[in-house]
Amino acid sequence: MKFHDLHVHSVFSFGESNLEQLAKTFKELGYSSFCYSFYYENLDQIKKIRELIEKIRNKVSIKIYLGLEARNEKEIEKIKLIRKKIDVFLVSGGNLSVNRKAVETPEVDILTHPENNRNDPGLNDVLLKFAAKNNVAIEINFREILNSSKKNRAKILSNMFHNIRIAKKFKTPIIVSSGALSHFEIKDPLVLTSLINFLGLEIDKAKETLSKIPENILKESKKRISDKWIIPGVEIK
Repeated sequence: MKFHDLHVHSVFSFGESNLEQLAKTFKELGYSSFCYSFYYENLDQIKKIRELIEKIRNKVSIKIYLGLEARNEKEIEKIKLIRKKIDVFLVSGGNLSVNRKAVETPEVDILTHPENNRNDPGLNDVLLKFAAKNNVAIEINFREILNSSKKNRAKILSNMFHNIRIAKKFKTPIIVSSGALSHFEIKDPLVLTSLINFLGLEIDKAKETLSKIPENILKESKKRISDKWIIPGVEIK
């Protein structure tokens, strides 16, 4: 079984480790690939990071994907316009209007930590139905738990449990990630799948959140980068 972590950051996007440190750690832990996520500035930035990714990919021999993470509704619209230039489209969740915009946007691949900085789960039946319809994966972010206080941890876990329970009902894709800002925060695949199992998914389904679901996202990404892809649901034959 191949494992993929589709949400990590480096020194280029408020992280603490460089891309080579991340790549070496992922390879040591048995991952097949990971997605380096950053915040969009301009097309020159994307070009430079693509070049860096290719350099590190060849040096370390691990697949590295390029992801852009939108932080608000305006950024979602900007990234939609350059969707073909990136591998993974993430949206930083937490704000309710941003959560809604993300699940209503078919170009989006992953809504990250939708319960972030909230007292509630950040999602409900209606939003998770939209996510299922538009194939937007809901992320369970390990770093959010790791860095939480004892007081807040129970609330975060409860909100994650709620989102998983409703996602199962509508067959909304669920993905787990380390959310790492440092190579020290990258976790063994068994740690992440055990977390999802604890939060309510059967062990086989828990493993899929780090294997089958991200693989489906990456397969769809290849289609979107193709010249035949126009918009979601429209391709040139």
